[in-house]
Amino acid sequence: MGRGDLTKAEWARLKPYLPQSGQRGGRWASHRKVINGILFRQRTGVPWRDLPARFGSWKTVYERHRRWSADGTWDRILQAVQADADAEGRIDWSMVSVDSTSCRAHQHAAGARRKAPRIPKKRSTPRQHRLDEGLGRSRGGLTCKIHLAGEGGRRPLALLITPGQWGDAPQLIPVLERVRVARLGGGRPRTRPDHLGGDKAYSSRRNRRYLRRRQIKHTIPEPKDQRATRRRRGSKGGRPTGFDTTLYKRRNEVERTINRLKNFRAVATRYDKRAYVFHGTVTLAAIRLWLRG
Repeated sequence: MGRGDLTKAEWARLKPYLPQSGQRGGRWASHRKVINGILFRQRTGVPWRDLPARFGSWKTVYERHRRWSADGTWDRILQAVQADADAEGRIDWSMVSVDSTSCRAHQHAAGARRKAPRIPKKRSTPRQHRLDEGLGRSRGGLTCKIHLAGEGGRRPLALLITPGQWGDAPQLIPVLERVRVARLGGGRPRTRPDHLGGDKAYSSRRNRRYLRRRQIKHTIPEPKDQRATRRRRGSKGGRPTGFDTTLYKRRNEVERTINRLKNFRAVATRYDKRAYVFHGTVTLAAIRLWLRG
């Protein structure tokens, strides 16, 4: 086993949720060897063509990653390992925090074809395809942004890829809508945390109204300008927002989650041209964090 490869315990957790081999079109190469090749590229950030020979053909490794990113296989595996963790009581629902991080896009990430991609052998676009490819220009140049919700154990529950110049507040609702942890014993998946934390970038009347409607307790500081506007409007401005300084200290958990994700160099710097492929790259990094426990 090479450095960074799946351990026996991680492989035992992952194997039941992988697509079955030997179907129409011929037998697939070993899933374990191919996934180790994908993880090697994620950890080091090397071009696909420079993968070591012990992982087999680089084309096989790349195509497996691209196809599973397109048809949602990585997303389904992430949901499966999260369901296992929830059944074992390893998800800390007491505090879920939201945050975002910018990823500088390498020059190789630019220049994707304008024509919409297609899933191989299917007449449909990839699940996470974006017309803007999740790339935008800001002061730092060509960047994209990862918005995510992380649980108290410093692992991602849901994530979203957007261009780098997009704001945080409008993405709070789309990220929370992606939190769906299935229950192995049956029943509706869990979608609500006990408490939600976020910095002042997520403070807006729309977000607070959404959280109150879903009965999600939250700790989000109110910026000075919003506080001044509320006071100026008097009784029409509404009541002051509640704020628990002790709970707010736990917001560092989502920042530490981001740090763990960015230990993968292919996540810290985006090399993928297509947004759906980069989404698969970040999703696989999240799966690895869940497998480590």
